[in-house]
Amino acid sequence: MEKKKKNIFVEGAISPQLIAENIAKHASKTEIGAHNIFLGQIRADQVAGKTVRAIEYTTFEELALDKMVEIREAIFDKYPLTCMHIYHSVGMVNTVEICLFVFTSSAHRKAAIQACEEVVERIKKELPIWGKEIFEDDTHQWKVNN
Repeated sequence: MEKKKKNIFVEGAISPQLIAENIAKHASKTEIGAHNIFLGQIRADQVAGKTVRAIEYTTFEELALDKMVEIREAIFDKYPLTCMHIYHSVGMVNTVEICLFVFTSSAHRKAAIQACEEVVERIKKELPIWGKEIFEDDTHQWKVNN
């Protein structure tokens, strides 16, 4: 049986409302003792004397979602999580806006913290998502992940 692929992609920036709604949905889950949240935000980096004003994200969606199923399964096998929610932007995201939201929940804090950190690292290393840095002068270049 094939695992259901949840679409993690959001067009543009991830809104504070989406983040708040995801947190609020867990208010009645009495088995949860810890949540860990990672929010990735676009920085106004200086590159060769130019300032980044936005990043435009693109992805090979089908491959990315297949890989995300694999990552989710591995994380749930490794950590005693209650739930995990992941959203990543595609399209244009301006500086100071949120482009990645990872939210893990478990009975105890260590599992939530460690799982969240591992998910973020694996997303950055393994998912086919590319970011084009858009500078204030409208020039651009492909971003190198750090």
